[in-house]
Amino acid sequence: MPQTIRAVTFDVGGTLIEPRPSVGHIYADAAANFGGPPLDPELINRRFRAACSAHSGPLHSARDWAELVDHVFRDLVNPPPSQSFFPQLYERFSDAEAWLVHADVIPTLAALHGEGIRTAVLSNWDDRLRPLLRRLGLDPFFSSMTISCEVGAAKPDPGIFRAAASALNLEPQFILHVGDDPILDLEGARNSGLRALLIRRGQSSGVPDCIHSLLQIPDAIRSRSAPSANGLR
Repeated sequence: MPQTIRAVTFDVGGTLIEPRPSVGHIYADAAANFGGPPLDPELINRRFRAACSAHSGPLHSARDWAELVDHVFRDLVNPPPSQSFFPQLYERFSDAEAWLVHADVIPTLAALHGEGIRTAVLSNWDDRLRPLLRRLGLDPFFSSMTISCEVGAAKPDPGIFRAAASALNLEPQFILHVGDDPILDLEGARNSGLRALLIRRGQSSGVPDCIHSLLQIPDAIRSRSAPSANGLR
């Protein structure tokens, strides 16, 4: 049987919160407010995903983000965002109004606390994350926050998972990590000795180690007799 889970670490973007209504909508609005042309938010979403895939290294500073945003808007606006509306756009994502907290987040965090299981943040993010989580009212739920810009390592690097385990004062095998990326979260956690679950909202949880709601986490932890089925490998 697997050992008892004593803490759950959570990825943030895509797991706890999402841009509202989407990155593409917010980017397109920022460009329009600066006098740019009307842009299709879905086009911007596709370009954003492609830019993230092409970007090498973590996004830990405004300069990193300016480079990525310029890539997203290449050939769409002139001058590029870094020379026009990027500062306002960067600040926009510090605003709680730009983010949606998924409906299953607070009930899950409360349920885990009720069962004596600590919860923590383990996220690739920049220095805007701590104040953002305070503005969203989520920070009281977390006993620690391990953020890539602060520890100098980003998922799936084992260094960030080791830092999270150290912050919780637990061996990795007593920690369950939950995130939405199969490489950064699922494989990264397992390769570092943690158990892991992949969150895919609105999709069947029949896939091993995949849940469709965070509300499934307490039952997954309690179901100790079938670790490969409930994602606690």
